[in-house]
Parts: sequence; structure tokens; C-alpha cells
Amino acid sequence: MKRVMIPELLDTDSGSPAEIAGSLADLRWFNRWFGGVSTTQAMVQEVAGELSATSLSWLEVATGSGDVPAAVRQRMEDTGVRLEVTTLDRNRSHLGNNHSAVVGDALALPFAEESFDIVGCGLFAHHLTPQQLVQFVNEGLRVCRVAVLINDLERHALHLALVYAGLPLYRSRLTRHDAPASVRQAYTPEEIRGLLQQTPAARVEIHPHYLFRMGVIVWKK
Repeated sequence: MKRVMIPELLDTDSGSPAEIAGSLADLRWFNRWFGGVSTTQAMVQEVAGELSATSLSWLEVATGSGDVPAAVRQRMEDTGVRLEVTTLDRNRSHLGNNHSAVVGDALALPFAEESFDIVGCGLFAHHLTPQQLVQFVNEGLRVCRVAVLINDLERHALHLALVYAGLPLYRSRLTRHDAPASVRQAYTPEEIRGLLQQTPAARVEIHPHYLFRMGVIVWKK
């Protein structure tokens, strides 16, 4: 299935406050039940294990309402790892009342070099052109000390069919447009790996996760 770039309505706040709230609620539902939280947690656990770390500082980019880092932080506390999370999004309306949130550009992160242990994103990479994805990862590698974590969808015909089958369950008309658009413009693992060869990463790990999610760990040299 060929990759097709389709503008997503939530990106441009093309909806009423109620529609935007409904779409963000749909995203929280997707992340809770369909691999969002578990994929990110698995990557954070791998980094913590690699470092034998009991604490990590974490910048989560394009985070929306921040439900994924909040859930992962709570789960990781149970394993003895404390996460200090800062979230960033370019739309203030997506951030809610999160006091550790920053409004900023993911392609020009407003932080100094090596400000955080890890830089992550969830359901963001597919919004980017190939050139932008390389630029984002380069920015993440600049700002992190250890690794960039990418949690995203895998483009697949069966995945698209499942998204269309779920349309009646979505709360917002924005989601009914954006969900199939997200799958159609998502990358395959092979495409991601090829693009990340253009970055100065030490190594790249790509793991499949539940229901066409993939977790990508881009290790810094």
C-alpha cells in the first residue's frame, strides 16, 4: 500500500472545542487499549535496563494531552524507576493544564544539547515528510543524552481495514477523518530504518507491537 500524505484535521484545530476534546479522548482510548502506552513503556524499560537507571528525564514531543507519558510514569514507578517528564506540543489547546508542558516546534526543539536522557514521541512520526522525520530525529539526538523513542503506526492494508471497521466507535468527526488518514500516511519499518540511516545514530532498533504499532529506539553515539 503506497504512502499517501493526507492533512489531519486535529493538526490544524479544524473543529469546535467539543470536537477537539472528543478527538483527544479518542486518542487516549487508542493509546490505552491499542498499544500506545504499552509500546512506549517497553521502550522506556529497555533504556532504563540498558543504563541500570533508577531515574530518567524524558521530553515527550507532540504529546497532546500527555496521557501516555503520565500512564508510563505511573507504571514505571511500580518497577522502581522514576521519570521526570516534560511535554511539548505546538498547540496550546492540546496541552490542557499540564504544568510541565512547553509550547514549541518539534523540528527546532527549544532546549540545549543533552537536556534530557530520552526524547520521545507517539503517533507523531507519520505526520512528517521523510525529510522532516530525519530533521526531528536529528533534533532529538541533539537534545537527548541516550536515545530517541518513536512510537507510531505501521502502514498495512489490514490495519486500514480495521480502522474503517471501527469508525462507528469514534467520538469525534475529526477522528473519523484522521484515523484512516494516519494509517495511509504511516511508514513501514523498512522505510523508517532507511530514513534513520541518514542520522548520526549509533544504532536503531525497531520492534513490532500490538495491533500494528512499532517501537523505534534510536540510540545516540
